[in-house]
Amino acid sequence: MTTELFLRYLHFISIFAIAGSLASEHMLLQKNLTRGSIGKIAKIDAVYGIASLTLLTAGLTLWLGEFGKPAIFYSKNWIFHTKLTLFLLIGLLSIYPTVFFIRNRKGNPEEIIRVPKSVFMLVRLELLLLFIIPLLAGLMSRGVGFFGN
Repeated sequence: MTTELFLRYLHFISIFAIAGSLASEHMLLQKNLTRGSIGKIAKIDAVYGIASLTLLTAGLTLWLGEFGKPAIFYSKNWIFHTKLTLFLLIGLLSIYPTVFFIRNRKGNPEEIIRVPKSVFMLVRLELLLLFIIPLLAGLMSRGVGFFGN
């Protein structure tokens, strides 16, 4: 019970960290940024990455471990698979912005860098997809989508 509670708490806190860091990135993005500002966004993006890995680790442990609901509850639920697919898609969408931030953070901190529109659009798409996941989680918790015996 204690391990399950800890894992669920870690999973929940990671979700907040992901949402907060992604929203912060979006709010800080501008058409032109200094390398210093990009460095700050890169640090926020690192929090986003760490929280994503923590979420994935805790989630997989809850799914495949011997904690709480049996694995079949998740394995035989198409909504769970949709949630997992959205999470992985968000991760893939985050690659280009992350690479942009890492490549452009070093150098003269006052140098102005133009941020491509694609970075804005990818961060916005990540946010949109991220806010669908709690709806799916709520449906799943009610047993919607389960196709097992």
